[in-house]
Formats: sequence, structure tokens, C-alpha cells
Amino acid sequence: MKIKRLNIIITLGFVAIIGILIAQLLWTRQAYNLEDKKFNQKVNIALMEVAEKLSGGKTSYTENPVQNIANDYYVVNINNEFHPVVLEYYLKTEFTRFQINTDYVYALYNCHSDKMVYGKYMTSHQESPSNKVINFPKHKNLIYYFSIRFPDKTTYLISSLRFWYLLTFALIIILLVYVYSIYTIIQQKKFSELQRDFINNMTHEFKTPLSSILLASEALNKQDMVQENSKLQTYTSIIINQSHKLNNHIEKILNIAKNDAAGLSLKPQKILLLPFIQEIADSIQHKNKDLSIEIDIENSASVMADEFHFTNIIYNLLDNSIKYCETKPAIKISAYKDSKGLYLKFKDNGMGIPAKNIPHIFEKFYRVHTKRSEEVNGFGLGLFYVKKVVQQHHWKISVDNNEDKGITTTLFFPFSNNYV
Repeated sequence: MKIKRLNIIITLGFVAIIGILIAQLLWTRQAYNLEDKKFNQKVNIALMEVAEKLSGGKTSYTENPVQNIANDYYVVNINNEFHPVVLEYYLKTEFTRFQINTDYVYALYNCHSDKMVYGKYMTSHQESPSNKVINFPKHKNLIYYFSIRFPDKTTYLISSLRFWYLLTFALIIILLVYVYSIYTIIQQKKFSELQRDFINNMTHEFKTPLSSILLASEALNKQDMVQENSKLQTYTSIIINQSHKLNNHIEKILNIAKNDAAGLSLKPQKILLLPFIQEIADSIQHKNKDLSIEIDIENSASVMADEFHFTNIIYNLLDNSIKYCETKPAIKISAYKDSKGLYLKFKDNGMGIPAKNIPHIFEKFYRVHTKRSEEVNGFGLGLFYVKKVVQQHHWKISVDNNEDKGITTTLFFPFSNNYV
């Protein structure tokens, strides 16, 4: 994915989440205001009912007897005297009917002492709080009235909107996770680009002097003096062979770096397994005289694969079996079918792989640390490349240790993908 496109996606995602979060906060605020308004309306209606009952059903008020002095403080005007016990009974009845389920305190005005007489703290809890001091200011113009105060009104409203607050909190968490994820993606992308640039620069810098070494060594090998001297011919052959091997490693690194950026370009075609693998095996046996390869594949067995990359897969698997064998390497290649697809197995007599390391052998630059691996040259890219080609073909690959010695690598070609 290009940097510009990634930046656009990140920006749009960030703006979208910020927009959703702002909208959620606005909705939560609006919901709180609506809940507050609804609470005030219920309290007003309930207190009007109480006032009507205390006045004996005589509704002779020219204006609303309920006054909302503050956010949690209400004053109710009554035209005649009333008893506190009757008031408490009506308050309980009406507040229960209108589902006002929060603590409240009431007080009455005593015209003889010109003071607010503290009534009672009404709570849904078992014990009423005795340490709370509730302030009830006098009303200047009224004679017969009582006051109601809701000390926990804000807490009550917030608890009734807990779903909104939980949703807002969840959105904030999502935003933080998104920001962290984007930061991690950007960091990983930077590291990946630095790694790819380093590999590309390193391999290109290696190829120029390596090409010069190959040209010079091949020219030297053709000289009469070298042809007549077996030792010199051996030395120049070593230089040429090792230079070709190093060049193959560099090409492999370049191909992997290129494929990481653009993906593999595959041209699948039908390949008969037996002659195809036999040709590769013969080529490898020419270079390894002690190698023994047994092939047990039906003549008709075939797969749909990219010839170039499939050749590299077979070569890499056989080359690993040879390199990591402490005795004379012996490899058995077999194939069989079942109802799901075709299985191609490579069984060797090598040193095997510790079970804990098997899940990691297909990772880039990963090498199992053993005495033998330290003696064998490599970058840990062969099996990574194999895994990448297998995935691009929609095949499967697995590695298992043999009961006696060595490992068995299995390539699975499913019928469902039309690769068999």
C-alpha cells in the first residue's frame, strides 16, 4: 500500500472516530438535559398533586404553587395549615406513583418562629444519613408552604444515563486503541521500509564487485598456466563456485525484497511431477556424489504451478536436506492422493529440528541455532521464500520430525483450488 493512500485512510479513520466521539458527547449532554427536564416535570406534577390534596381538593391557585428555586430545590405554596405527618404521607404516595426514586428532604415554614422547621430525610436506604446538613432558605412572600430538596439529584440523573456514559467510555477506549494501532502500523512500516532499503542497497553494492570477481576468475580459469596446474584450477573453481553461490543468495534476497513490496507474479501451468522432480534431482546429484534420492511418484501425477517458483521450492527443500545432514544424505520423494488433494512428501535423514523451533522455521531471517547451522552458510531466507510461494499458490506446507531421524516436509495441493 502506498504511503499517500495509507495516510488518507488513517486520516479519514481518525476524523471519523473523532466525529463519532464528539457526536456521542453531544448526545450524552442532550440526554442528560432531557432527563433533567423530565425529572423536573415529574417533581412539579407530583408536588402539585400533593398541594391539591393538602388544600382539600380546592384548586383556587391563580398561579402554579410549585416554584423551582434552584436545580434541586422546590418550594410549594399552601393556602392553609397542614400537618407534617399528612405531608409526608402524600409525598411518599405521589413520588412513588411518579417513580421518583431518589433521596429527598422536606421542611416546613413555621410562621410563629419565622423559621424553616426541618422535617425528615426520606431515603430508599435502610438507614437515613444523620450527618448531612441540608440548607432550607426562607421564602419572603409565602406564609403556609413547605420545601423539598434533592441532595443526590445529579448522581441520580447520571445513574439513569449510565448506558450513555458506558458507550462514551467505550468510544474513548476505541479511539485510544485506534491511535495506538495506527502508531504501531506506522512504526512497523518505517522499520519494514528501512529494512527493505537496507537490503536493496546492500545487495546492489555487493553485485558490482561480485560480477567483477566472477569475470576475472572465469577469465583466469581459461589461462594455460591454470589449466596445466591442478591446484590453481581447484582454487579458481572454488572461487567461481562460491561466487555463483553468493550471487544466488543475493538474487534471492533481491527477489524477496521485491516480492514483499509487489507480491509474486505467477504464471501457473500444468507440470508432470515425476519428470519435473527427476530433472531437478539429477542436477543436484551431479554436484553431490554421495547423495541418494529415491522418487516414488506416479507417472500421471501433475499440479498447476508456476514453473520457475516451483523449481525453486523443490531445490530449496532438497538443498536443506543435504546441508543439514551429518552423514550421507538420503532423500525419499513420494506423492499420493486422497479425497482432499495431492500430497508431495520429502523425507530425509538429516539432523532434524527441535519441536519448539518448527513453528518459526518459515520466518524471515530465522535460523535454528545448532552447531551444524553455524557451519552452513545462509541468511534464513530459503524457507521464508518457500512459504511465500506456497501461500501465493494457495497450497499448504508442513514440517514434521521423523520417528528415527530427519524431517518430512509435506506440500499439499488441494483439489478445490484446481491445482492438481
